Amino acid sequence: MENGKIQIGVIGCGGIAKGKHFPALAKLSDQCELIAFCDLVPERAEKAKKDYGVPSAKVFTDYHDLLNVDEVDEVHVLTPNVSHCEITCAALNAGKHVMCEKPMAATPADARRMLDAYHKSGKLLTIGYQNRFRDDSLFLKRYCDEGNLGEIYFAKAYALRRRGVPTWGVFTDKSKQGGGPLIDIGTHSLDLALWCMDCYKPRTVLGASYEKLGRLLSPDNQGNGGGSWDNTTYDVEDSAFGYIVMENGASIFLQSSWALNIDDSRQAKITLCGTKAGSDMNDGLRINTVMQNSQTMILPKTDTYRPGQDLLGGFGIAADRESEAWLGALLGKNELVVKPEQAIVVTEILDAIYRSSAEKHAIDF
Repeated sequence: MENGKIQIGVIGCGGIAKGKHFPALAKLSDQCELIAFCDLVPERAEKAKKDYGVPSAKVFTDYHDLLNVDEVDEVHVLTPNVSHCEITCAALNAGKHVMCEKPMAATPADARRMLDAYHKSGKLLTIGYQNRFRDDSLFLKRYCDEGNLGEIYFAKAYALRRRGVPTWGVFTDKSKQGGGPLIDIGTHSLDLALWCMDCYKPRTVLGASYEKLGRLLSPDNQGNGGGSWDNTTYDVEDSAFGYIVMENGASIFLQSSWALNIDDSRQAKITLCGTKAGSDMNDGLRINTVMQNSQTMILPKTDTYRPGQDLLGGFGIAADRESEAWLGALLGKNELVVKPEQAIVVTEILDAIYRSSAEKHAIDF
C-alpha cells in the first residue's frame, strides 16, 4: 500500500466498470487509488485512467503486464464470464487480492480452479453480488439469521424481465458469457436466496432452458428496453427455470428471463417461506406472519429495488456498500461478506440447470 491506501488495478474497463465499480471506488479515495487499467480496447483504458486514475496510472492491453506491476495490491476482474477463471487465478498467483464480477465462473470446473488458487494464495477473493448490500436484503438477512422466519423450507428467486435483453457488449454471445439471463441475472437472485436461507448444499436440480423469442423476434417487433438485438447472432437462452432441492429438504424455484411474455417484471427479488413467517420483496419488503391469531403483514422501512435498475446502469448505494465492505475486508476492518465458497455453489447450481435442460433429466449432486 502507498500512503496507507490500497493500490488497485482494473482489468476490463467496459460497462460494469463504468456503471458500478468506478463511481463507487471514487467515493473511497481516502482508502484506495486506481493505479493501473487494462482493456483490449486501449481507448477505454485511457478514458478510465483520465476519469478515475491517479496521474501516474499505467495503461495496458495485456492483463499479464498489469499483474507485473508490483505496486498493485488488488485487482478488479471485470471481463466477460468465460475469462474470470484465467485472469483471477493469474492475479491470485501473482500475489494480488481479487474482486471478480459475478458470476464466479462460467463452469464449476473453472470455479474450483479459482477456489484452489484462492486457498493457495493467502489473498482474499470475493465475487460481485452487490444485491446483498441493499437495505431490504440486509434487513431480511438479519431477520432470517435471528430465526424470525423459523425453518425456511421453500423459496422463489426471481430474475424476470419482460423485454430486457442487454444489446451492448457480449451478453448474447455464448462463447464469451456461457449463457444468457440465467447466468447473467439469475445468478443474483439465486445468491440472495441461498444467502438468506444460509443453505449451500444442493441435492438435486431440475432445469428447463428456452431459446425462443431471442431468435424468433425480428428487430422491428421486439419492444426491447435496451434497443433491438440482432436475432441472427443471438445464441443464448432467453429464459430458464430451475427447481433446486437442498440436502436439508428445502427447495428453491429459480426463474430467469430477458424476454418472456409475462405481465410483471421482478428482478433480484426473493420470496421465502418459513415455519414461523414468510417474506417477499415484490412491492417493497414485506413480512407475513400471524399475531394474536390474525394474519398480519409487517412492512419494514427499507429501500426498494426497481425492476430493470441494473439494465439502466444505476446500481446506487448497494454498489457503494459493496466496495466499502470489500476494502474494509482488505484493511482488516470487517469480515468478507461474499465468500468464494458460497459463490461456487451458485455456479454449480446454474450449470446443473443448463445440463438438466440439455440432457432432459434431473442432475444429482
